[in-house]
Amino acid sequence: MRASRLSSVVVALSGALILSACGGRAADSTLLRESFDSGDTFSRTVDGRPADACEAARRTLLSQGYAIARSDAAQVEGNKNFQPRDDDHEQLVLRISCAPRGSQTLVFVSAVQDRYALRKSPTSASVGVGALGSVSLPFGSNDDSLVKVASSTVTDAEFYRRFFQRLQQYLPSDTGTLAPPAAATPEPAPASTDQG
Repeated sequence: MRASRLSSVVVALSGALILSACGGRAADSTLLRESFDSGDTFSRTVDGRPADACEAARRTLLSQGYAIARSDAAQVEGNKNFQPRDDDHEQLVLRISCAPRGSQTLVFVSAVQDRYALRKSPTSASVGVGALGSVSLPFGSNDDSLVKVASSTVTDAEFYRRFFQRLQQYLPSDTGTLAPPAAATPEPAPASTDQG
Protein backbone atom coordinates (compact mmCIF):
# COMPACT_ATOMS: atom_id res chain seq x y z
CA MET A 1 0.00 0.00 0.00
CA ARG A 2 2.79 2.41 0.95
CA ALA A 3 4.67 1.52 -2.25
CA SER A 4 1.68 2.37 -4.44
CA ARG A 5 1.24 5.75 -2.66
CA LEU A 6 4.93 6.49 -3.05
CA SER A 7 4.83 5.64 -6.75
CA SER A 8 1.74 7.88 -7.19
CA VAL A 9 3.57 10.78 -5.55
CA VAL A 10 6.64 10.22 -7.75
CA VAL A 11 4.48 10.12 -10.88
CA ALA A 12 2.67 13.33 -9.84
CA LEU A 13 5.95 15.14 -9.11
CA SER A 14 7.46 13.97 -12.39
CA GLY A 15 4.43 15.23 -14.29
CA ALA A 16 4.64 18.62 -12.55
CA LEU A 17 8.34 18.93 -13.41
CA ILE A 18 7.72 18.06 -17.05
CA LEU A 19 4.88 20.57 -17.33
CA SER A 20 6.93 23.33 -15.69
CA ALA A 21 9.85 22.61 -18.04
CA CYS A 22 7.56 22.90 -21.06
CA GLY A 23 6.15 26.15 -19.74
CA GLY A 24 9.66 27.53 -19.34
CA ARG A 25 10.52 26.74 -22.95
CA ALA A 26 7.32 28.39 -24.18
CA ALA A 27 8.17 31.57 -22.27
CA ASP A 28 11.52 31.75 -24.08
CA SER A 29 9.96 31.33 -27.52
CA THR A 30 11.06 33.75 -30.24
CA LEU A 31 7.45 34.66 -30.95
CA LEU A 32 6.88 35.74 -27.37
CA ARG A 33 10.04 37.90 -27.43
CA GLU A 34 8.74 39.88 -30.45
CA SER A 35 7.82 43.20 -28.89
CA PHE A 36 6.50 45.48 -31.67
CA ASP A 37 8.12 48.37 -29.82
CA SER A 38 8.21 51.93 -31.11
CA GLY A 39 11.81 51.84 -32.36
CA ASP A 40 12.52 52.99 -35.91
CA THR A 41 15.14 50.39 -36.80
CA PHE A 42 13.33 49.20 -39.93
CA SER A 43 11.74 52.45 -41.17
CA ARG A 44 12.38 56.12 -41.81
CA THR A 45 10.35 59.02 -43.16
CA VAL A 46 11.90 60.85 -46.11
CA ASP A 47 10.77 63.82 -48.15
CA GLY A 48 9.37 63.25 -51.62
CA ARG A 49 7.25 60.72 -53.48
CA PRO A 50 7.31 56.93 -52.97
CA ALA A 51 8.59 56.40 -56.54
CA ASP A 52 11.59 58.66 -55.84
CA ALA A 53 12.33 56.91 -52.54
CA CYS A 54 12.17 53.44 -54.11
CA GLU A 55 14.42 54.56 -56.97
CA ALA A 56 16.89 55.87 -54.39
CA ALA A 57 16.69 52.48 -52.61
CA ARG A 58 17.34 50.65 -55.91
CA ARG A 59 20.41 52.80 -56.56
CA THR A 60 21.60 52.25 -52.99
CA LEU A 61 21.51 48.48 -53.50
CA LEU A 62 23.17 48.69 -56.90
CA SER A 63 25.97 50.84 -55.47
CA GLN A 64 26.78 48.07 -52.99
CA GLY A 65 26.83 45.19 -55.49
CA TYR A 66 23.31 43.82 -54.96
CA ALA A 67 21.48 42.11 -57.82
CA ILE A 68 18.01 43.61 -58.23
CA ALA A 69 15.37 40.89 -58.31
CA ARG A 70 12.37 43.25 -58.42
CA SER A 71 11.83 46.98 -58.61
CA ASP A 72 8.83 49.27 -59.09
CA ALA A 73 7.40 52.51 -57.66
CA ALA A 74 6.34 50.85 -54.38
CA GLN A 75 8.95 48.18 -53.62
CA VAL A 76 12.46 46.97 -54.34
CA GLU A 77 14.11 43.62 -53.66
CA GLY A 78 17.79 42.85 -54.05
CA ASN A 79 20.21 40.13 -53.00
CA LYS A 80 23.92 39.68 -52.54
CA ASN A 81 25.93 36.46 -52.12
CA PHE A 82 28.86 35.81 -49.80
CA GLN A 83 31.16 32.83 -49.31
CA PRO A 84 32.97 33.17 -45.96
CA ARG A 85 34.38 29.61 -46.14
CA ASP A 86 34.76 26.97 -48.85
CA ASP A 87 31.77 24.89 -47.74
CA ASP A 88 29.56 27.76 -46.57
CA HIS A 89 27.47 30.18 -48.56
CA GLU A 90 25.43 33.15 -47.33
CA GLN A 91 22.84 35.28 -49.07
CA LEU A 92 21.53 38.62 -47.88
CA VAL A 93 18.12 39.63 -49.25
CA LEU A 94 16.84 43.19 -48.73
CA ARG A 95 13.18 44.06 -49.26
CA ILE A 96 12.22 47.74 -49.32
CA SER A 97 8.67 49.14 -49.40
CA CYS A 98 7.79 52.79 -50.01
CA ALA A 99 4.43 54.09 -48.77
CA PRO A 100 3.01 57.62 -49.01
CA ARG A 101 2.63 59.64 -45.80
CA GLY A 102 1.18 63.03 -46.68
CA SER A 103 3.80 64.91 -48.69
CA GLN A 104 6.49 62.50 -47.48
CA THR A 105 7.26 58.80 -47.86
CA LEU A 106 7.67 56.04 -45.29
CA VAL A 107 10.50 53.70 -46.30
CA PHE A 108 10.46 50.24 -44.70
CA VAL A 109 13.41 47.86 -45.10
CA SER A 110 13.94 44.31 -43.92
CA ALA A 111 17.06 42.19 -44.46
CA VAL A 112 17.06 38.40 -44.26
CA GLN A 113 20.28 36.42 -44.02
CA ASP A 114 20.15 32.84 -45.34
CA ARG A 115 22.98 30.40 -44.66
CA TYR A 116 23.72 27.36 -46.80
CA ALA A 117 26.18 24.50 -46.33
CA LEU A 118 27.68 22.22 -48.96
CA ARG A 119 26.50 18.64 -48.52
CA LYS A 120 27.87 15.66 -50.39
CA SER A 121 25.44 12.91 -51.38
CA PRO A 122 26.94 9.76 -52.94
CA THR A 123 25.24 8.37 -56.01
CA SER A 124 25.51 4.80 -57.24
CA ALA A 125 25.97 3.80 -60.85
CA SER A 126 23.65 1.33 -62.60
CA VAL A 127 25.25 -1.17 -64.94
CA GLY A 128 23.28 -3.31 -67.38
CA VAL A 129 24.39 -6.95 -67.35
CA GLY A 130 22.91 -9.19 -70.10
CA ALA A 131 20.82 -11.91 -68.46
CA LEU A 132 20.85 -10.38 -64.97
CA GLY A 133 19.32 -7.04 -65.95
CA SER A 134 20.41 -3.83 -64.23
CA VAL A 135 22.72 -3.99 -61.24
CA SER A 136 23.29 -1.01 -58.95
CA LEU A 137 26.89 -0.69 -57.79
CA PRO A 138 28.17 1.48 -54.93
CA PHE A 139 30.79 3.32 -56.98
CA GLY A 140 29.97 6.51 -58.83
CA SER A 141 30.23 10.21 -58.17
CA ASN A 142 29.48 12.54 -55.31
CA ASP A 143 26.86 15.19 -56.02
CA ASP A 144 27.46 18.39 -54.08
CA SER A 145 24.44 20.49 -53.21
CA LEU A 146 23.82 23.56 -51.10
CA VAL A 147 21.37 22.97 -48.25
CA LYS A 148 19.80 25.85 -46.30
CA VAL A 149 20.85 25.49 -42.68
CA ALA A 150 19.67 28.81 -41.18
CA SER A 151 17.59 31.87 -41.98
CA SER A 152 17.18 34.96 -39.82
CA THR A 153 16.07 38.58 -40.05
CA VAL A 154 18.91 41.03 -39.52
CA THR A 155 18.11 43.15 -36.45
CA ASP A 156 21.33 45.17 -36.19
CA ALA A 157 20.26 48.83 -35.90
CA GLU A 158 23.65 50.04 -37.17
CA PHE A 159 23.21 48.06 -40.42
CA TYR A 160 19.90 49.80 -41.11
CA ARG A 161 21.27 53.20 -40.08
CA ARG A 162 24.01 52.86 -42.72
CA PHE A 163 21.43 51.79 -45.33
CA PHE A 164 19.24 54.84 -44.71
CA GLN A 165 22.26 57.13 -44.64
CA ARG A 166 23.30 55.84 -48.08
CA LEU A 167 19.71 56.06 -49.35
CA GLN A 168 19.63 59.78 -48.57
CA GLN A 169 22.52 60.34 -50.98
CA TYR A 170 20.39 59.08 -53.87
CA LEU A 171 17.22 61.07 -53.16
CA PRO A 172 16.49 63.89 -55.61
CA SER A 173 18.28 67.10 -54.63
CA ASP A 174 15.01 69.07 -54.33
CA THR A 175 14.08 67.08 -51.19
CA GLY A 176 15.90 69.57 -49.00
CA THR A 177 17.83 68.33 -45.98
CA LEU A 178 18.12 64.72 -47.20
CA ALA A 179 20.14 65.59 -50.31
CA PRO A 180 23.88 64.89 -50.22
CA PRO A 181 25.84 67.84 -48.85
CA ALA A 182 27.31 70.13 -51.46
CA ALA A 183 31.07 70.08 -51.83
CA ALA A 184 32.82 72.95 -50.09
CA THR A 185 33.96 75.68 -52.45
CA PRO A 186 37.60 76.66 -51.91
CA GLU A 187 38.17 80.25 -50.96
CA PRO A 188 40.08 82.33 -53.56
CA ALA A 189 43.71 82.99 -52.73
CA PRO A 190 44.43 86.55 -51.62
CA ALA A 191 45.63 88.78 -54.42
CA SER A 192 49.32 89.49 -54.24
CA THR A 193 50.41 93.09 -54.24
CA ASP A 194 53.66 94.04 -55.78
CA GLN A 195 55.33 96.88 -53.96
CA GLY A 196 58.53 97.72 -55.61
